[in-house]
Amino acid sequence: MKVGIIGAGAVGSACALALVMRGSAREVVLVDRTRERARAVATDMRYGAPLSPLVDIRDGDFSDLAGAALVMVTAGVNEKAGGAIDRSDAAGRLKLLDINRGIYESLIPRLVEAASDAVILVVTDPPDPLADIARGLAHHDRVLSTGTYLDSLRFRVHLAGRLGVSPASVDAMVLGEHGTSQVYLWSSARVGGCPVLDALAKHDLTIDDFRRSIERDVRYANIAIIEGNNASQYGIGMVSARIAEIVLRDERAVIPIGCYNPDYGVTLSLPAIVGRRGVLRVLEPAMSPDERQALQGSADTLRSALAHVGGATAERQDSGGQTPRVPSAASDAGQSASCS
Repeated sequence: MKVGIIGAGAVGSACALALVMRGSAREVVLVDRTRERARAVATDMRYGAPLSPLVDIRDGDFSDLAGAALVMVTAGVNEKAGGAIDRSDAAGRLKLLDINRGIYESLIPRLVEAASDAVILVVTDPPDPLADIARGLAHHDRVLSTGTYLDSLRFRVHLAGRLGVSPASVDAMVLGEHGTSQVYLWSSARVGGCPVLDALAKHDLTIDDFRRSIERDVRYANIAIIEGNNASQYGIGMVSARIAEIVLRDERAVIPIGCYNPDYGVTLSLPAIVGRRGVLRVLEPAMSPDERQALQGSADTLRSALAHVGGATAERQDSGGQTPRVPSAASDAGQSASCS
């Protein structure tokens, strides 16, 4: 029941806090390039930890990740620092890929050397192509992206607010990229078992305007938060803690999460069964023709982004067949702040 976190910036600290508050793991190790920061964050939380289920949180080095079941990677340049907060820029978070790729190339080999059996959870933006890069560096497939899990929750929250119901009563998903090309599954969205689009008709709402408004609010939720608070960390911290619970407890829960999908040739989000070894099986839900086309477009966007930074996948052979590997380039960059 041990979880590691690489990066003790805004997002890494939020992940740690959520793990402690929820009692998600018995042991949490914070690793940061500035050891004093990791120590300060861990110490601060340790003083409040007696109010939560028993959790031991401490700072450490890469070697202290040994035995971790899951390691979250949050280190990297965030959206505000990387200039990825322009709503009119279709690239969105993908603008951060080039610089954060270099950071991952310096971190992932050290992570794998210390915790070779751990599931790697990529939290840094953009998480989907960075997960592809991490897979190539790790030489295994136990690499997840937080993907559109948070986007799906945002979708549910905004739908619930407009319809005047609890988000727990809304079943709706966002798939594809955690970014501007994400796909909203309106065709299967339900509230209390009733199709959301049917519920809208009963509220005398214009469906096209409603859809555009909801999608805009969800797609740019991170920017709206950053404009008010400089970083968007708490939601992704809670989502990351929940993913850790699912892995550590081998829950076999079905959530929208990013993993490599050979049908699309990249890491993107679809509902998947998640357990101790990561994604066990991907489920492809029913989609309208427009939604399916949009999902393919999202995959194309992610492939193009990887190719643009020289991350076009090369093939490697393992026991499961051919899976992509991303060639590495030397870098000693590293920062500890990432937003979602």
